[in-house]
Amino acid sequence: MSIELRDRFFALSGGQGTDDEVARYRAEVDATDTEPATTLDGLGISWHPTARHKAVRFIEAGRIDADVRELFARPSEGAPHLAAVFVDPRELSFRTFENIVPLDRLFADIPLELGLTEPVELAKDAYASSLRLPDAARAGLERLDSLHLYVPPLNASSRGGERFIFHSALLAEALTQAVAAAMPEAMLDGFSHVNPVFRCNRFEPGDSNFHHHRDTPYYDAARGHVSRYTVLLYLTGGAAEPAALDLTGGTSVTEIEPFTCVVFDQRYEHEGAPYRDGRKVFLRTELVFSEPEVTHDPGIGALFSKACYWTGESVFAPELARHADTYYNQVAAAHWSGLPSGPGTGREPFVHKQFRGVHFIANGYDFWFPKSDTLSLAECAAITLLDYFNCMLGDTAFRDLCETETLEAEGADGAWIPAFLDDAERGGPAVPPFDKSALFPDPEEADDVCCPFHGIGRFDPTRHDEIIDLYERAQTFAKAHIMPAPILLLGEDVVLDPERFVIRGNQIHVLGDQPLTPVNFAACWNYGGIPENYLDVAATVGTAHFLVPPIVFTETDDCYHLQFDFFRNTWMVKHQQSSVPVPMIRDITEDDPDELDADEAYPWMDAVHPSLVIDGDGEPAAAPWWAEGTPPVEELYDHHADRYYNEDEEEEEEEEAGEEDGGEGEE
Repeated sequence: MSIELRDRFFALSGGQGTDDEVARYRAEVDATDTEPATTLDGLGISWHPTARHKAVRFIEAGRIDADVRELFARPSEGAPHLAAVFVDPRELSFRTFENIVPLDRLFADIPLELGLTEPVELAKDAYASSLRLPDAARAGLERLDSLHLYVPPLNASSRGGERFIFHSALLAEALTQAVAAAMPEAMLDGFSHVNPVFRCNRFEPGDSNFHHHRDTPYYDAARGHVSRYTVLLYLTGGAAEPAALDLTGGTSVTEIEPFTCVVFDQRYEHEGAPYRDGRKVFLRTELVFSEPEVTHDPGIGALFSKACYWTGESVFAPELARHADTYYNQVAAAHWSGLPSGPGTGREPFVHKQFRGVHFIANGYDFWFPKSDTLSLAECAAITLLDYFNCMLGDTAFRDLCETETLEAEGADGAWIPAFLDDAERGGPAVPPFDKSALFPDPEEADDVCCPFHGIGRFDPTRHDEIIDLYERAQTFAKAHIMPAPILLLGEDVVLDPERFVIRGNQIHVLGDQPLTPVNFAACWNYGGIPENYLDVAATVGTAHFLVPPIVFTETDDCYHLQFDFFRNTWMVKHQQSSVPVPMIRDITEDDPDELDADEAYPWMDAVHPSLVIDGDGEPAAAPWWAEGTPPVEELYDHHADRYYNEDEEEEEEEEAGEEDGGEGEE
């Protein structure tokens, strides 16, 4: 059933079906409510569409759990390393909105010897050139359109067509050299590189225009990088009305030849129409420049935070999408013209949310909470983090757990908010404090029994020195992931560690790392299994780790007002969730440990997610960013590596068998 559901999705997406067949298929998907097969990057992923998991994304297949990897389709013949997964759009946050597909493999064996003809000036700071390239490189770029990776864009309300986003350092490096050799010297002052993130856009005749907009500049204050010019590389040619590319106040281009490269200043507002006849396919990226003096403007950061927040909230309230577009355009304009002076005018959007009795108002940059004896600043900060990053609480996204209403009000200062919140019913703590040390009780003292065989009648696994040693190392491993987390998720209950929220002056610092020291280990096991058989799972704890700048707050007699500038690029903002099993020693002396079923023999080892232990290449996983030097448990790596390499061997055998069958058929 689900295999058919999966495969029909790709058949119908390719246009193989009538409108009635598509309608019946959508009804069938809406009636299918199955749990995700696994999780990746904090998102539940399914191998077929369901009533909740309707957004398709493409990821490297090697990143999916080996146990379920074969269920996921690899629909792109040109990129067989990519698997299609389906996610719930309601679980997305600003860090997971866009699906950036890794495509360097596509260009690895292609001679990317690119060159640009002498540029023709279309208007001030706008140029057009033809791309010269070998036939193999031309075919490689043309093949992008046939990879079947297109998805509807997030800003579909302001543009037509489809697009996918990909990353290729190889293509960017080749274009960097071509641009540096061809473009006017004055334009290249401070030029660093071509952005390796590309947007591949496709428009069919009759699609809506990509309406007038400015491209939001790439900006990284930490590296001193900012983009100044947009690059459009047209893979197909054609003519359009009123224009294939219209630069407001500059020029209009009605006809474009294949492999034309247009470079223009990002100050230009621009629009493009589909070709009258034939498909319009083009890549968009930008030229990045070194600008050591680049500074962060908090006002622009606030606008961008709001734009991203409303993009996510538009999944629940589609009318917010227009506000997101408005903010994105304001951000792009402000980078060149600055923010308008004076207070903002007009009505602005807000959301009023209630989470387990706690009411708050938010707009993506400002978060207001009612002041009370039962609500601490740490809890306000925790709720804001949960909301902004849309963290998963059990199997449900935070925003799905909130009661939400959309509001519009005059101005952005929120002067009306304290009175509004004062009328809301108060509840108890929604994110209470929790002592994490309670998860890690000290072991018993070891006795002198060497093993179950020599200690019949006296063997106690909780007092055996080798089991205690493994238990302590397993605890140290779990502590490395759990102790630094400011927020823990115990099923659908959420708790916070007050020591991870430090208030200094008017700032709340969310602490995120706490290095731990590894514990060493040492070994007469003639009977009774091995120490790994005696570790079970006491509890599975969800951890939410955050690397964010300090949260600025002000308070009045009746309100806390928190402000986040997540886009202050002197910080590398990160958020990651994981589930960590807490170990306990179990007594299995009633059974024969040597005859345990495979799924009963190593419960704690099996419960540790492979991504915490082994990377996609089968090597030991690097220490996570929130813990400096996660203590290794050698037995854990061996346990998961055996599974990894066995899966690889099975895949290779299947591929070889397929090649042999194919060879015989051709003869």
